[in-house]
Amino acid sequence: MRTAKMTDSITKAEILIEALPYIRTFYGKTFVVKYGGAAQVKDELKESFAKDIVLLAFIGIRVAIVHGGGPKISVTMEKMGKTPTFVQGQRVTDAETMDIVEMVLGGLINKEIVSLINAHGGKAVGLSGKDGGLIRAKRTVLRKPSGAGEEVIDIGLVGEVTSIEPEVIRCLEREGFIPVISPIGTGPKGETLNINADFAAASVASALRAEKLILLTDVPGIIDEEGKTISTLKRERAKKLIHDGTIKGGMLPKVHACMKAIDGGVAKTHIIDGRIPHCLLLEIFTKEGIGTEILG
Repeated sequence: MRTAKMTDSITKAEILIEALPYIRTFYGKTFVVKYGGAAQVKDELKESFAKDIVLLAFIGIRVAIVHGGGPKISVTMEKMGKTPTFVQGQRVTDAETMDIVEMVLGGLINKEIVSLINAHGGKAVGLSGKDGGLIRAKRTVLRKPSGAGEEVIDIGLVGEVTSIEPEVIRCLEREGFIPVISPIGTGPKGETLNINADFAAASVASALRAEKLILLTDVPGIIDEEGKTISTLKRERAKKLIHDGTIKGGMLPKVHACMKAIDGGVAKTHIIDGRIPHCLLLEIFTKEGIGTEILG
């Protein structure tokens, strides 16, 4: 006769068996995860994320993490007497601001993520995009219409990726390490450039020919015209939703990053709600999943 405890144990076993086909499919594959938002701020979500990453590594999935840190950068700037300024959603980055960005991303945030993963038995290693020439970039040029036709806006040391050196990550993966990458690149003259983390993650995923690019956000996924979360989205419909204004604001760069990754050979991309504990496991190992997957 089954006891309540035995029934509970059997339920747990059934959950593990449900994950088996996914574990078999993804064994030895590479996932790139962009880590940011609430999952990077709330202590219980930080722990949940670290445990998910360690579990993925132990079952044979190679994971590379690219992290953001915008809110922490802004808070630190204000503490140092600087006012954060944004143009078209991009942080205006002078030399002093770049020093703060590098300190916060490459120092405080990166090392906290590394420590959390290692505390749960993982083997994480922190990297800046400058290490080993991992992320090469060029300065971003913003333009806006003006009476004369077009005005070029200088936003300083902000960059867009021109190339990724994947062997830096591959070397770590072969030895079982989990790369944790801050999105800071090197320009053609050796200058340090601040790079949007979503696009840095997309470029890394493309260079690694990753199986998945997963972006953690603070929303349930992409919301359609009726206010419902879209489970699966093909590229052509994504373009339509951008054109009609359904996809807008902070979701725009994430969707563009996903499409860039698909163009670069990534099999699937996902935008998921990082406010849900163990969101990575729910998206990867359950049939229903959470959030939105974007396909080619």
